[in-house]
Amino acid sequence: MWQSKTVRTSLTLVVLAIACLALADLQISAHDPWAELGRLMRGLIHPDFTAVDFLGTAVVRTLAFAFVGVGAGAAAGLLLALLFQHRAVRTTCAFVRAIHELFWALIFLQFFGLHPLAGVLAIAIPYAGIFAKVYAEILDESDPQPSKVIPHGSGMVSALLYTRFSQALPHLVTYTAYRLECGLRSSAVLGFVGMPTLGFYLESSFAQGHYTTVGALLLLFYGLIGTLRLWVRPRLLPLYLLAAPFLLGDGLPIRWQSVSRFFTEDIVPEPLRQGDGVAGLVPWLGELLVDEALPGIWNTLLLTQIALVATGLLALMLYPLVSQHFTGRHASGRIRGALGHGVLVVLRSTPEYLLAFILLQLWGPSMLPAVVALAIHNGGIIGHLVGQRSNAIALRADAPHGIERYAFELTPRLYGPFLALLFYRWEIIMRETAILGILGIATLGFHVDSAIQEIRFDRAMILILITALLNIGVDILARRLRNRLRLRHTASCEP
Repeated sequence: MWQSKTVRTSLTLVVLAIACLALADLQISAHDPWAELGRLMRGLIHPDFTAVDFLGTAVVRTLAFAFVGVGAGAAAGLLLALLFQHRAVRTTCAFVRAIHELFWALIFLQFFGLHPLAGVLAIAIPYAGIFAKVYAEILDESDPQPSKVIPHGSGMVSALLYTRFSQALPHLVTYTAYRLECGLRSSAVLGFVGMPTLGFYLESSFAQGHYTTVGALLLLFYGLIGTLRLWVRPRLLPLYLLAAPFLLGDGLPIRWQSVSRFFTEDIVPEPLRQGDGVAGLVPWLGELLVDEALPGIWNTLLLTQIALVATGLLALMLYPLVSQHFTGRHASGRIRGALGHGVLVVLRSTPEYLLAFILLQLWGPSMLPAVVALAIHNGGIIGHLVGQRSNAIALRADAPHGIERYAFELTPRLYGPFLALLFYRWEIIMRETAILGILGIATLGFHVDSAIQEIRFDRAMILILITALLNIGVDILARRLRNRLRLRHTASCEP
């Protein structure tokens, strides 16, 4: 029965994706996309590292925003995790993490301007919601027995530190390290909305056709992610956290009157500002819903469904790259495994937004760059996790090799955890799909960005709220499907 439910659910998702393909705009409209791709590849092969001044600045700013944003988010998330049993806390965390970092950045830029605080809060707030959820799950999975044998009269803080927290510490550290990698990606992407990180210089270099500089920036970014475990040591982490706030750079001074006006006037719906009351609010909301929200929701759902299935297919093809059952344990197998690991590091380390931006420059505006970008990034993550899980499976001595081992021995055993991870990424794919609208794809993010460009913040806030509710709805659906199929995942693996 479990297998039939799993098969039916999988086939339903595939059929829906095929139907969505018929409705999606997936054409390549660029004049000569392969020539552009060739120039980009030549830039990666012959990168230009001579512009040391701004390359160094870009790297330092990217690291600074990541450390400060993730550090603040982790601290707030830990405090919220201790209160996560309260519905108000869970609801608040679900809401703030449902809004993408770039949406938060666009909001804060309206009243803080190009100030480092805008970028730090854009990372810290959604990450606090993510940390709270995962930290709470990790703490809940700890053994409750030690708490029953602590001395009577021990304080609540002492009891927590010596029971649940001490057990969960290795998982908390592992997960926080993973979120730092995510923070580096988020920090780089903030450059596309004006923060002085790698994305800012990448966008300007692309616009000027300096592909050798683009290649240098991309290789620097991959180098940062790939060597993360080498330079982020526990002993050095306090030093990084202390130094990072001083490396954020100077921004324009904050005009606090703009902050006040934003909350008291700018985001108040236009009919209410003009004194029309509820009578004017209803048609205003109806127009916004029909002209922008519903088309944005439709395209967001369309693109998400295609990207979800494409992610799953790509992950199933990629996981053998890091599975010892295919690479082998001898010397040549270790080399193949290292190469496979390198490929997956590049795929999962490339932010969806960054990859979609590059593909849009190469292929022209359509949904295709977004689908490919989402599938590559998320497929790389799931493929890595499934491949690592496969290494814990012991095969019998006479197990088949090659395609038979893949199709009949390993994939059936891994399919449950794979599907759980795919459903776990569903809400994240939805968030990324919405934000890719800023690049010109007609998802909800496109209409949010248009409203902000037109200085109609009231409309932008309503659309961002709809985006958050849509993400929460997809997260609830994915959780119910996991429960219905009895799929399990480890809280500390990644969200």
